[in-house]
Amino acid sequence: MLTILGLSMVVVFTYLIMAKKLSPVTALVIVPIIFGLIGGFGMGLGSMMLDGLKTVAPSAALLLFAILFFGILIDAGLFDPLINKMLHIVKGDPVKIAIGTAVIAMCVALDGDGTTTHMITISAMLALYLRIGMNPLVLATISLLSVSIMSGMTPWGGPATRAIVSLGLDANEFFIPLLPTMLSGAAAVIFISFALGKKERARLGIIDIEVTPKEALELNPAAATVAETEDIKRPKLRWVNLLLVVTIMTVLVTGILPAPILFLIGFVIAAMINYPDMQQQKERISAHAGNALTVVVLVFAAGIFSGIFSGTGMVEAVSNSLVSIIPESASTFYPLIVALTSMPLTFVLSNDAYYFGVLPILAESGVAYGVDPLQVARASVLGQPVHFLSPLVASTLLLVGMVKTELGDLQRFAIKWCVLCSLIIIAVAFITGAIS
Repeated sequence: MLTILGLSMVVVFTYLIMAKKLSPVTALVIVPIIFGLIGGFGMGLGSMMLDGLKTVAPSAALLLFAILFFGILIDAGLFDPLINKMLHIVKGDPVKIAIGTAVIAMCVALDGDGTTTHMITISAMLALYLRIGMNPLVLATISLLSVSIMSGMTPWGGPATRAIVSLGLDANEFFIPLLPTMLSGAAAVIFISFALGKKERARLGIIDIEVTPKEALELNPAAATVAETEDIKRPKLRWVNLLLVVTIMTVLVTGILPAPILFLIGFVIAAMINYPDMQQQKERISAHAGNALTVVVLVFAAGIFSGIFSGTGMVEAVSNSLVSIIPESASTFYPLIVALTSMPLTFVLSNDAYYFGVLPILAESGVAYGVDPLQVARASVLGQPVHFLSPLVASTLLLVGMVKTELGDLQRFAIKWCVLCSLIIIAVAFITGAIS
């Protein structure tokens, strides 16, 4: 009963947002409540939803302060030289722009955090895409795939860390056999970027442009006019701002401070340095308030969904049903089955729910078939390209807000590329023996 209810809820929810029948926020809240009532959990829904909100609160705080932190630095003009340099290098060629996006995003994503990757990549490249006339969904897809590969498999990235901790594994034993797979994933992202760039080149051609700093600044969504934009730029503080970003990223990687606290401190320092006048600070916060509020609301709505999904026991029921239908004759290919099923499972479940709830069950079942838990753990991270399309991923909600599109539009545009990327890394992992 719970399995049918859980699967039905996911199908209905996915259909409603992809068909644009409901907004993501509405669907994330209304759909689980209705299915919770159908399942007879009415009296307990309040506490389940509150637990879900508590779970996502740190992510909401992280996104809020990260948006404000990078927003202040964008306003101050930190990324303007990078934009102008990229314009000079790519010379209006959509293929070069797409591949350049992938290189930047994958380099930034090595810190293991999707939020900062999207903030930096989109901030640096969106103006260029708009100036050329390229589809911002291309930018969003490339950034998302880059995060899924570089953050999804590294031991300091979220998914791999959860898999290692959940099963009590050694990080080196987990990661080193995955290196060829990770490299193939990076190559797949470059290939997909090339393919997307070729499509845009066929549509737009190679555009001969010479973009002046003023023209690039006009594309800043936080400013109404060139004059206003130039007024808020702080070119003399560019090196100070760069040092601040490097410091924040270094502390983030070392884990000395929790990420939400770190970005709150970074935002306060950035605002104080660049805009010491109180009125200017208020104006800069107001300029980014709309984007920040939209993302935070989405995150809390996702908390309602995950709280009910977990609290009602639907997560456990779906995972147990999945394990029970795997025939013993398929045990030879058990890690491959785990890898393939990780795509839909991590799409409908949060990483916490999957890696701390489902993965131990899969690993225990694998032991009965004589499969090493290391193989199961490696297989579990190979569906991350699809996972990052989920509305339960906070960084993806931020990404959608930054490129000013709908989640359903991104899912429709990117799903085939995400599935292709997952299938490529699964095949390479199988061939190289990372899973066998």
